[in-house]
Amino acid sequence: MAGESYLVAGLGNIGPEYAATRHNIGFMILDAWAHASNISFSTQRYGDIAELSIKGRSIYLLKPSTYMNLSGKAVRYWLGKLPVTNERLMVICDDINLPFGTIRMRAKGSTGGHNGLESIEEALESRDYARIRYGIGHDFGPAGQIDYVLGNFSEEELKQVQNDSSFIIQGINDWIFAGIDRAMNSLNAKKR
Repeated sequence: MAGESYLVAGLGNIGPEYAATRHNIGFMILDAWAHASNISFSTQRYGDIAELSIKGRSIYLLKPSTYMNLSGKAVRYWLGKLPVTNERLMVICDDINLPFGTIRMRAKGSTGGHNGLESIEEALESRDYARIRYGIGHDFGPAGQIDYVLGNFSEEELKQVQNDSSFIIQGINDWIFAGIDRAMNSLNAKKR
């Protein structure tokens, strides 16, 4: 249907010190999408937002400015401000439980202990929203998780993230135009 609107929230932390960290994969993918679409983000309440139109559908890209642990506040605000329902929300985040570079799209699910997803679930009082998890691996020892997720990607890893961004963007387009089941079948099985 023409005229539908979608919100794609990429999770991360604001500030240049976090720009290339594993926890900022959501921001990185949205930045790649904006760059490829020749659009810019503008700073607004609770985040940076950009809008693009594809085949009559409006797609809003959101990078929350609330920091990861309060992402739900920004997502709830923009869902209320835009003509978008939970069914048209996609969240992109990192996942330490998946090997590096593994991509998983789901229609809904648990937070898996991810602070950003926990904040969104609490704010929306629901787990019923689509999400894409990008595996960052778990190459850390006891009590090393915070330093690991807030650590920078290696140069080689950054190249793979840049390459994988186009697959993820295509997967989101498939979700918008062909539905979640077809998008999951395509993105989750994709060989890169």
